[in-house]
Amino acid sequence: MRVCVFGLWHLGCVTAACFARAGHEVIGLDPDAAVIGRLQQGEPPIFEPGLADLIAEGLAAGRLRFTANVADALAGAHLVWVTFDTPVDENDVPQVSRVVEPVKSVVRHLPDGCLVLVSSQLPVGTTRRLAADAGESVSFAYSPENLRLGNAIVAFTQAHRVVVGLLSERDRDKITALLAPFATEIVFMGLEAAEMTKHAINAFLATSVAFMNEIATICEMVGADAKDVERGLKSEERIGPRAYLSPGGPFAGGTLARDVATLAALGRDLAAPATLIDAVRESNDRHRGWALRKLEERLGSLEGRRIAILGLTYKPGTDTLRRSSAVELALALQARGATATAFDPSIRELPPELRGRFALASSPALAVAEADAIVLATPWPQFRELPWPDIVASMPTPTVVDAGWFLAATLQHRPGIAYAAVGLPWTAD
Repeated sequence: MRVCVFGLWHLGCVTAACFARAGHEVIGLDPDAAVIGRLQQGEPPIFEPGLADLIAEGLAAGRLRFTANVADALAGAHLVWVTFDTPVDENDVPQVSRVVEPVKSVVRHLPDGCLVLVSSQLPVGTTRRLAADAGESVSFAYSPENLRLGNAIVAFTQAHRVVVGLLSERDRDKITALLAPFATEIVFMGLEAAEMTKHAINAFLATSVAFMNEIATICEMVGADAKDVERGLKSEERIGPRAYLSPGGPFAGGTLARDVATLAALGRDLAAPATLIDAVRESNDRHRGWALRKLEERLGSLEGRRIAILGLTYKPGTDTLRRSSAVELALALQARGATATAFDPSIRELPPELRGRFALASSPALAVAEADAIVLATPWPQFRELPWPDIVASMPTPTVVDAGWFLAATLQHRPGIAYAAVGLPWTAD
């Protein structure tokens, strides 16, 4: 099958590379010539484990190529897969035009009978409106993306199920043939139901995160261990072991927040207030200040203090700083007169807008040198291997703030150190 993957950032690059490996003829299309140029050299625009090798494999086999030429990319295409990452503004509101306008601009180039499969995160109703603008010579479907940063290739190629919303039942067989090699089950439904499913999944996960963090905050105050509470919850058969109920940092990165904001806006527009959804966002925003509050509890005024931040990225296995809570913390520390020094194994230099706002060290040792406190912000596995006894011994006020309990086994019961995790009362000398 000749497949055009339209929109080449994280989702698009993974989609294109995985389908090329499956034997399809894949053309990646993006209006950004610089992105295309790097991809033609086998360089993806964002780090994802295994992705560069997979792209190189597809290029070498001749099953994958990249272009910014719309007519070339769409000529003879059986499927156009829309995979633009939907950006959000500072309030997590999706910038829908950044996806919709490029799609509208290529409609006249779509071959008759072409199927357009949309996977970008878009508000419910968007796919039907795109289909109406395109006319009856092409068909549309919607399949919410299942991208998992740091594990995206496995998540794509070994999905336990894929949701697909159909505009026409005649596309069911084509989509089944396309996706069956990658998914145990394909759940078909209507367009709007599939779009709402994506909103609902992310809102449910966001609610779970906010709920557990509220429970954990109370645990800190009453002397309960939130990890014990987590075990109690997940052993309940009506909840289960994979629930998003681990005490830790706020949800960040824009993905969950995007759908929370979308549902809240829909509720307002439809005069059906999403009271619970609004509260989830309020709770999460309050929890964003947890690490800063812990530092102030321990150190008092942060003026003149040196704080080391280990990890800057949204999560391990990626190099994205989009809506990173670690970056937010570094900027908040600067505003309070502290000196923040960060280290992240996937970040070699700060983007222009962050340069001069805080320091980026070239090694963990340089980041933690002479620090009054350390914040473990991103749980990169290599941080567990640091010489923590030596690090702690060198600190004037041995303090480690670790929202996600990543270093709990190493530091929670270590004498002479103040250790804080979400839902754990301070362990202090």
